[in-house]
Amino acid sequence: MAWDFSTDPEFERQLEWMRAFVREEVWPIEAIEDRLTQADLDRINAPLQEQVKQRGLWAAHLPPELGGQGFGQVKLGLMNEILGTSIYAPPVFGCQAPDSGNSEILALAGTDEQKERWLHPMLAGEIRSAFSMTEPETPGSDPTQLITRATKHGDGYVLNGHKWFTSNGSIADFLIVMAVTDPDAPPHRRASMFIVPVDAPGVEIVRDVPTMEHPQERFGVLGGHSEIFYADVQLGPDALLGGEGEGFLIAQKRLVPGRIHHCMRWLGMARRAYDAMCERALYRPVKHGLLKDTQTVQAWIADSAAEMQAARLMTLHAAWLMDNHGSSAARTDVSMIKFFGANVLHDVIDRAVQIHGALGYSGDMPLEMLYRFARHARFVDGADEVHRELVARHELRRYAVPATGLPSEHIPTRREAALRKFADVVATEAN
Repeated sequence: MAWDFSTDPEFERQLEWMRAFVREEVWPIEAIEDRLTQADLDRINAPLQEQVKQRGLWAAHLPPELGGQGFGQVKLGLMNEILGTSIYAPPVFGCQAPDSGNSEILALAGTDEQKERWLHPMLAGEIRSAFSMTEPETPGSDPTQLITRATKHGDGYVLNGHKWFTSNGSIADFLIVMAVTDPDAPPHRRASMFIVPVDAPGVEIVRDVPTMEHPQERFGVLGGHSEIFYADVQLGPDALLGGEGEGFLIAQKRLVPGRIHHCMRWLGMARRAYDAMCERALYRPVKHGLLKDTQTVQAWIADSAAEMQAARLMTLHAAWLMDNHGSSAARTDVSMIKFFGANVLHDVIDRAVQIHGALGYSGDMPLEMLYRFARHARFVDGADEVHRELVARHELRRYAVPATGLPSEHIPTRREAALRKFADVVATEAN
């Protein structure tokens, strides 16, 4: 099977432009982020977003009829590798989470009216969205156990539940909420998705949960992970996204490609930390020379290079599978890159912090920001342990218990089988 991750020369030129653009125009925002309000950031982003649109790279994850580029997952992966180098890059390219995933949901399952009311203004940057699925009372990695309910009432629904880690919930104009509509259905058919205006009666944004990634004082610019109560929220029939019971299916179609984008962004972050680590090794003196001359630092650099290369090839292969055979064919590979890539991200950044010492731990370098982000990668979009379990189950299906009840490589058993197989030859030679 031939795996081809190459792209056409024109797209390669676009990637080269993106690398320079993000480094020169977006990275500097990080140096003044503590002084910016959301209004300041919007003013800074506006001319940058216009340049992106002129290059034909705006909202590249969407089909052309919705203002996107219709790129496949390999191209999107290569783009996200560049965008991952700064948390401020995705909004400049119209593909920031959770808006990017929500726009894909609306493109996939939304009616014409829903697209007109919610999708098009979101793509124009006029409104924002949030995705409200995780609950404090149920396992976040298993959406089949959700307890938030949307009960039929007339031709609409009444929504009741408790959610948290609804990213950008406090600054969103509407929420896409996952709620159980039929608790007696099979696990993957119990939940549905609904569009809920954030100002609907009964929607209470309790707080933004402080995290390592989003310190409370930066909620205004970075957005937060909101805790929300839904109390007797009245929803009309036009709030339903797709059909009843299709919430899990829609979520999977959103999450599988989204995990590829996450993994490529993580590689962009890891590369930025790796570059800083290698640069530091070249000039920082130690007792008997420079850091680059020490065996430990050489091992860190070699291990990081190998791990990033492995993660990158695995991720591009998963993207290739999705482009050529669909998301179902890539599901196991996506789970594999999710836990592998998250750990590569953490380990490379950890080494970079260590080689910089106190400087790497300080806010004078972007490493501490990257390090805080890296820790959440091991449980976002499903904990690593869940994805490992899925991969193991899939791998074990390819094996069977040996008929003898002993290992297939058991030497005495193999010897007996071989003697029986070649008994005639042995007998002939004996005569």
